[in-house]
Amino acid sequence: MLTDRKLVLVTRKTRLQELKERYGTLGQAKFYLEHLGESFAQYEDEHNRFEACRRQVVQLLGSVGKLQQLERGVLPTYRFDAQDIICVLGQDGLVANTLKYLRGQPVIGINPLPDLFDGKLLPFNANELQEILNHVLAAEVKTRSVTLAQVDTNLGESLLAVNDLFIGPRTHSSARYLLNYQQQAEEQSSSGIIVSTGLGSTGWFRSIIAGASGVAGKPVQAKIANGFPWEAPYLYYSVREPFPSRSTSCKQVFGRIEQGKALKLTSRMPDSGVIFSDGMESDAISFSAGTIASISVSKVHGALVSG
Repeated sequence: MLTDRKLVLVTRKTRLQELKERYGTLGQAKFYLEHLGESFAQYEDEHNRFEACRRQVVQLLGSVGKLQQLERGVLPTYRFDAQDIICVLGQDGLVANTLKYLRGQPVIGINPLPDLFDGKLLPFNANELQEILNHVLAAEVKTRSVTLAQVDTNLGESLLAVNDLFIGPRTHSSARYLLNYQQQAEEQSSSGIIVSTGLGSTGWFRSIIAGASGVAGKPVQAKIANGFPWEAPYLYYSVREPFPSRSTSCKQVFGRIEQGKALKLTSRMPDSGVIFSDGMESDAISFSAGTIASISVSKVHGALVSG
């Protein structure tokens, strides 16, 4: 089945390519790793298998319609069209990185290395792509909705998150801010705040719950210890390492942000505050003194093609 819709293939550099960039040549990279007693062959094998899969996917997509290939690093600057069909070939994290730059376009996750990648967001392999693509083009496919978090500031900046948002200090120092939710406000000092979506609730969020349970010596928030649904119309916020003092409190350190509500944070940090999403620090926005960040469930939802 042919199409006039643009097909976009998103990939990221393999570990071998990253090693080459770091050391200048593959020979230098091999020398360094083998000098440390590590096998270089595993990186070569992983790269070669990924490239074989990538070539197969490129050939198929190119035979169906106009193909645009994107490397992860250019996602923040690329303008997707509303009719684009996006294929992501790579780790689960690459799917999350891609979703936040979309506005509901269908995403087909392809697992190039099932023995290495978990594939939670990569339900298909390259041999299944032709069939699933035909279903997408015929509008005969199911998609799973993914709730996104959104932060907007009083400076006009905005950022989406598929897994989680981090709001806090740029370095290992204390964050100072005013937290306000449901008309209850308090000054806080901590190592930052994590806001998690359902999709991200089995990652960073789960580790926070596990850590709190370990400290308490009993299960904490047992109902959500294993995460909450991807499409859940709410978010959770967690304050990391809150510090009580004469001027700061620790009463609002964990809670649910309901749809239609907003968690508001006012920075008290002169110049070191930052907000980034999904671990992408290079795509951060400033959270310095005077900045007010409003965090809520986004009206934008991701659409993952399901198996």
